[in-house]
Amino acid sequence: MSPIRSILAVVLLAALVVPPGPAVAADAVTPGPVCDHQPLVNTTAPAGAVTVDAAVPGDLYRKSQESPPGTTFWLPAGTHKLAADPFGQVIPKDGDVYLGAPGAVLDGQGINRAAFTQQAKDVVIRGLTIQNFVAPQDQGVVNHDSGEHWIIENTTVQNNKGAGIMAGARQEVRHSCLRDNGQYGMNAYRSDSTITALIVEGNEIAGNNTDDWETRSPGCGCSGGVKFWVVDKADVRGNWIHHNHGAGLWADTDNNDFLIENNLIEDNDAEALFYEISYNLVFRDNVLRRNSLVAGKRRGDRGDNFPVASVYLSESGGDSRVPARTHLIDIYDNTFEDNWSGVTAWENADRFCNSPANTSINTCTKLVADRTQCSAPGIESPPLYDDCRWKTQLVEVHDNTFRFDPARVGCTNGNCGKMALLSNWGTYPSWSPYQGKVVQDAITHDQGNYWFSNAYYGPWKFVAGDTSRILTAEQWQSTPWDQDNCASFDDVMPHC
Repeated sequence: MSPIRSILAVVLLAALVVPPGPAVAADAVTPGPVCDHQPLVNTTAPAGAVTVDAAVPGDLYRKSQESPPGTTFWLPAGTHKLAADPFGQVIPKDGDVYLGAPGAVLDGQGINRAAFTQQAKDVVIRGLTIQNFVAPQDQGVVNHDSGEHWIIENTTVQNNKGAGIMAGARQEVRHSCLRDNGQYGMNAYRSDSTITALIVEGNEIAGNNTDDWETRSPGCGCSGGVKFWVVDKADVRGNWIHHNHGAGLWADTDNNDFLIENNLIEDNDAEALFYEISYNLVFRDNVLRRNSLVAGKRRGDRGDNFPVASVYLSESGGDSRVPARTHLIDIYDNTFEDNWSGVTAWENADRFCNSPANTSINTCTKLVADRTQCSAPGIESPPLYDDCRWKTQLVEVHDNTFRFDPARVGCTNGNCGKMALLSNWGTYPSWSPYQGKVVQDAITHDQGNYWFSNAYYGPWKFVAGDTSRILTAEQWQSTPWDQDNCASFDDVMPHC
């Protein structure tokens, strides 16, 4: 790193960095199998619980409607059904608890759109298997209307259309199996408000997007294990996230303050993590294996040399003006093994608030209240010149281990094994103040993005500025890029 850049880094860190969240707890959840490994809970009805009769279709709906708020319902083993109507559903009241005995299944029969709906608070669902519901695109089966503080534990949500679960504020999803759902395992989206304080812990999230929505609706951005939209504070820890037909985790549009730690993320068709037009993230102590092999090969085979990554940051960065537990995108102490590529930090020069090139229509950054302000001539000068952009800035990638073997990955087109920090040439719209190489220069030199102290094994390549500039490790570390100070390559000790 050059002396001038070293001084700049120290100034930036001293001014902006606050310590990330607390260290991983001693009893941190270990990722592993949950599906088909649920504990035997709720074997008998608790005192005062209302017992639901599996032999009577609609009994759960009827008893739920007749009972006061705060009732506990116990579902014995068997297949429980709702009315044979698309809108047959359960409508909980505040504080209701739904307990499934081992073998208790709530089955949508391929008819019912949703299982649990409307906006009761403090609902608990524990021990059930919920399957065969047919939610429409972008809708969900459990907590369909994003009620506040639902707790979903030791529950299997599988083989449904749409999303297995929707999310509301302060929702907790723990030790559950979200698998083989048509669109998402969980869709954290609420159209009328920000979702806050979400916990996703100790789950197995596998095989979702069975309906292959990105092929059915190209460019929809509507698939994966879990999708987050406008979530402020989320803890995602101790999950096994694997074999999803798309990204494992995808945070899209004005998300902030994510702590993603101690997860095993492997064999997803696309990215392990896609963090898009969002803010302030700690990503640590995760193991990532064999992600993006399908997406990377598909893109490379059609001659596209974009560095498809296992962690993809797209117009996302740290910002001290957006309150969070960190003011960085801080990626550290992770192990990457045989993914298509490593970390790509990208900023689209044409994508900004109020630009026609912004695919997140009608959204703006968290720093501008009225998106129409982001237009000429005001956008040409501070503060709008800076605040109308989602910036890939204050990204630190450090103390990670990156292992890569092209033979194990099945890479024959040379587009794999890349680490990247880049942008495109700004061209659009005609009134954009970010045309030419403005953003390329900013992301590579001026926005506090640093790789350092990483360990590399295998034939890694490095991309800086644009997709055509492929660097060796020595070039990546040298001026003008000055990246990966104190890194080691195939156990050759660093000089720093």
